[in-house]
Amino acid sequence: MFNDPRSHGLWEKTAPPAPSSEPLSGDASCEIVIIGGGYTGLSAALHLAEAGRSVILLEAKAIGFGGAGRNVGLINAGMWVMPDDLPGELGAVHGERLLTLLGNGPQVVMQLIDRHGIDCELTRTGTLHCAVGDKGLAEIEERARQWQKRGADVEVLDATETERRIGTRAYRGALLDRRAGTLQPLAYARGLAHAAVKAGARIHTETPAIAWQQRQGRHVISTGAGSVTTDWVIVATDAYSTGPFETVRTEQVHLPYFNLATTPLSDNLRRSILPAREGCWDTKEILSSFRMDDEGRLVFGSVGALRGPGTAIHKGWARRALRKIFPQLGDITFEAEWYGQIGMTDNALPRFHRFADRVVGFSGYNGRGIAPGTVFGKVLAAHVLGEATEADLPLPQTAPQAPAFRLLKEAYYETGAQIAHLAGDRF
Repeated sequence: MFNDPRSHGLWEKTAPPAPSSEPLSGDASCEIVIIGGGYTGLSAALHLAEAGRSVILLEAKAIGFGGAGRNVGLINAGMWVMPDDLPGELGAVHGERLLTLLGNGPQVVMQLIDRHGIDCELTRTGTLHCAVGDKGLAEIEERARQWQKRGADVEVLDATETERRIGTRAYRGALLDRRAGTLQPLAYARGLAHAAVKAGARIHTETPAIAWQQRQGRHVISTGAGSVTTDWVIVATDAYSTGPFETVRTEQVHLPYFNLATTPLSDNLRRSILPAREGCWDTKEILSSFRMDDEGRLVFGSVGALRGPGTAIHKGWARRALRKIFPQLGDITFEAEWYGQIGMTDNALPRFHRFADRVVGFSGYNGRGIAPGTVFGKVLAAHVLGEATEADLPLPQTAPQAPAFRLLKEAYYETGAQIAHLAGDRF
């Protein structure tokens, strides 16, 4: 995308095309402007257009250009934070409200895919949080206990069942979350865009929002070659934010994450490695993830950026790690490689911001963008439609606040991942 093969890798090679669009030219007017063409913005556009509202979505680059087109493709329920810890972070009302919303998030995603016939390699076989050692096993057992008391369909698998499902003896067990699944993330974003356009939304790509002002009780978003005057503004730019709402990006620490995709595996290997195609990640601090795509490519990722010396370091480590996890693989050839940035908030939880009257947005998904982005877009649509007041939302309103030592932390994460992978950390 934009002549960078490491921006979206396999997903761009295999995703159906996005709907045709062009940059905004001239002045326009609508009821709601949405800034950002990721899951949140596209979901909001779809739900608002279906409700009969006039919607214009402005995307600075292309549909799914940010995290929506670069992530692993796991449709996870909940966040990284343990379920019991959310009420302590957000208060009892918002904590339980957010848990319920995000616990049901994968179902919302799958229902949208079914309703709109989105071609995005959806699997419904769940995800596996893989336990590394005794500490990892204790972690997933506690996470399972906290979800199970809330009625979630999760189960801790022993080492034998984990080996049967994944095809490796590397893990002490795994937390199976039957609510979850996998998809092709860029294909899903493009499918949402098609559905939104069909419902009546207007999408303009390569149209960055460069300025915002209030004029006679309305909002004006300037784009360089044009402008949009609107009643509401939804800010849905998250970790790739620029322009007048760049504070959304600067309140997050960027954590680099890369993915490598093998060539399609043989039928024999596909019978032994993830035969049901669950999406997986492990309990290590510098975590790894892996899943299978429709054509049998094994997609393997971890913390790090594929640039400078990191490119050779991370790819070399990935080959060694894969041979340890799956000895049956033999020689490994990577067909595609890409990386992006995960926006991390200081408490690993998302944010709701009201930048001004009728200028709102959710952000800070901490590597859990697919289901949260989709449901938060739906929530924002309900708020704009008057179906949910601010008091009804799953998060309290907060002001953007930059974390301490943000740039230093980002440099530490990138360099630290290189050191760890060069030293062979993980297996």
